[in-house]
Amino acid sequence: MNEKDKIKIFENEYLYINDEDLKKDARYLVGHLPDYFFKVDASSTGKYHPKYAAGDGGLSRHVKSACKFAYELLSNPIIGKPYSQRDKDLIIIALLIHDGLKYGKDKKENYTRFDHPILASEYVKENKDNLKMNDEDIEKVSSAVASHMGPWNTNNYSPVILPIPKAPMEKFVHMCDYLASRRFINLDFDENSNVIDESKM
Repeated sequence: MNEKDKIKIFENEYLYINDEDLKKDARYLVGHLPDYFFKVDASSTGKYHPKYAAGDGGLSRHVKSACKFAYELLSNPIIGKPYSQRDKDLIIIALLIHDGLKYGKDKKENYTRFDHPILASEYVKENKDNLKMNDEDIEKVSSAVASHMGPWNTNNYSPVILPIPKAPMEKFVHMCDYLASRRFINLDFDENSNVIDESKM
């Protein structure tokens, strides 16, 4: 899968980002994720995500739904007020890539890697020289990605202890990922796997 095709999948979600340089950063980060990210289910077992996140492209649809929740919540003047426009943009970027390395860098595993939040966080830092983001932006996105699992930060099969979200932005990213994983919340998608928003029809 080439970089251009990968980038195109999230064209709707880049529209949630206000700053043009940060849009370019989002496209760069998405365009360099491993091929499998755009093809696999959101859950290797099917237990922890709604039906729309299953099957071919399920993980991408999970990410799209998390970004949609973020955009809608941040557009609410009460909920969005504590966040600057730049932080809102960074939240979308964090959600776009939070599960980008869910099965590792090249999908050698058949199950979700428990340390995938750390891998994705490091991915942002490793690409620092290719991004327009400043050091503070990098840190905010990296920490939000690293802590997106929230209270599920330990695992019997891994010695890794994931960070718990503490800053408001980290908690917000976790909340959107959490909402996108609730099986009782169902979203509809069009033939291009974009969330159907009936309020705009």
